[in-house]
Amino acid sequence: MSAALPISETFVSIQGEGKLTGVPSWFVRTSGCNLRCSWCDTPYASWTPEGGRRSVDELLVEARASGVKHAVLTGGEPMMFAEISALSTALRDAGMHVTIETAGTIDQPGVYAGLMSISPKLSNSTPVGDPRDPSGAWSERHEQRRLNTEVLNALIARFPDRQLKFVVSDPSDLGEIERVLTGLSGWAASDVMLMPEGVTTPDPEKVRWVVRACLQRGWRYCGRLHIELFGDTRRT
Repeated sequence: MSAALPISETFVSIQGEGKLTGVPSWFVRTSGCNLRCSWCDTPYASWTPEGGRRSVDELLVEARASGVKHAVLTGGEPMMFAEISALSTALRDAGMHVTIETAGTIDQPGVYAGLMSISPKLSNSTPVGDPRDPSGAWSERHEQRRLNTEVLNALIARFPDRQLKFVVSDPSDLGEIERVLTGLSGWAASDVMLMPEGVTTPDPEKVRWVVRACLQRGWRYCGRLHIELFGDTRRT
């Protein structure tokens, strides 16, 4: 019997973020996450995971029928599940380019990615005082788990095509990003991306300070094309 994963949704859209922005892609969103970001834009795959289990074989048939050549394995947190290795290698063997989108807190040694998209979580992600977490248990758990330098360094070392995508809320985040990067090795400035937080098109002033920070450091600005085109809508 084929391995199976908990799946929230699958769909075809364009990649809205990162180096492959604009590329038509087949997305598979796993359901479940070891973190609880306050600003998570897919709470149905993290805070309240939805969906059911689907086999790797079934997903591979859908991917082949999608008519596109890029696959994006996202979540939630796809690296929670050992079966992501079987799915990623099966998609590779089917001739598809594979992007994995992860927070970089968990590794799966057998996983394959043509592009490893890593989004280390800053302190702005911790759900302090979040009404979905009345006891504060998730806030404490999230803060303990959100950064794993050992895993981040392992992913950077193993995947030559990678991006380090940081969600930023205000300029005070820049010092924290620089401290995170100090603990990492093997990355280039061109791997680092800054993405304004939010599920709407950011206001021009926020865009300006993020762009300035990128220009000063040789980093890249990362927009959200899918938000600009479709809004905060599922399956886009």
